[in-house]
Amino acid sequence: MPLVEKAAFQHLDLTKVKELILQTKFRECLFLGCKVDKDIRDYIMDKGDNILFPKMKVPFKKYISKLYTRNSIYSGYNKELPETYDNTYDKKVYDHYIAKGGAEADTIYESLARRIHDHSVTDALHDFIRNYDDKKVIAIMGGHSLKRGSKDYKNICLISKRLTEEGYLMVSGGGPGAMEATHVGAWFAGRTKKDLNSGVKILKTCPSYLPQKDWLRTAFEVIEQFPQIKKYESVGIPTWLYGHEPPTPFASRIAKYFANSVREEGLLAIAKGGVIYSPGSAGTIQEIFQDACQNHYVSYEFPSPMVFINSKYWTKERPVYPFLLQMQKEGKYKNLLLSIYDDVEDVVGEVLKFGN
Repeated sequence: MPLVEKAAFQHLDLTKVKELILQTKFRECLFLGCKVDKDIRDYIMDKGDNILFPKMKVPFKKYISKLYTRNSIYSGYNKELPETYDNTYDKKVYDHYIAKGGAEADTIYESLARRIHDHSVTDALHDFIRNYDDKKVIAIMGGHSLKRGSKDYKNICLISKRLTEEGYLMVSGGGPGAMEATHVGAWFAGRTKKDLNSGVKILKTCPSYLPQKDWLRTAFEVIEQFPQIKKYESVGIPTWLYGHEPPTPFASRIAKYFANSVREEGLLAIAKGGVIYSPGSAGTIQEIFQDACQNHYVSYEFPSPMVFINSKYWTKERPVYPFLLQMQKEGKYKNLLLSIYDDVEDVVGEVLKFGN
């Protein structure tokens, strides 16, 4: 009888291979969210210190094997009927999240279900990015309040479009503003700049994510009018902590988390090709110093570029860049690959130089 040891089986229908299961010995294995019948359950639990996680009654999928997509997270949405957003998977999960205590889950049962979900998302995320060279995964950070159609918004779109066409995987926090612009650019990869401008013109009729119904409707309008001419990918990594900000449907893959701390750490960790910083406030500045710390300690194999765009903003309005330079000069920060530009092509060139 074959022996399987210390393996994890996730979100599988084991009843389809019942005969094989009953002819295999399992020892110290995990069965997470698998479909079983009584014979399989009894056999697994009687042999070899295995753990079979039971189904938990919550309105979200705990054991997912693939990242969310626009269709799965917005299932049931009709842009002609804005109220249908309330029936989507995303909104139902957010309503449940709030009802069950928000960031502080009201029971251990709920907390455990969320942790299992987030672990599954991380596993699916790493499975997906294995398709890319480490230095080809790039993040763009920036404010959620960045207006559609603004100069910074358009610059992010152009940067993301160019890098996607060069074979890079663009990732962001997956929400509105600068995050959305990242995925709009990736969506228009392979199309003309004129097409991109036409799409942004539609989007800026609702420049902010409030009201949500118009922000989402215009996004779906652009997706319908300008379908991708090639399957370019991008990954949005939002969180239900900020569930009032809908995830951008322009991201082809969505890794949505309950725990924002896990989400932010993971986003910076996978962006080994570098992080591009566009104007933002508290959240973006926090990410800058978190990224600087990771690079200083070389937490993930090698330091990666920190590229800033909009020199006036980062040297005058929010003088983070000169502070980092001074800290580096004094030896307080090491291994920082810093650069700052105003031109889209200069930013793209800096990323390509590192990636190639």
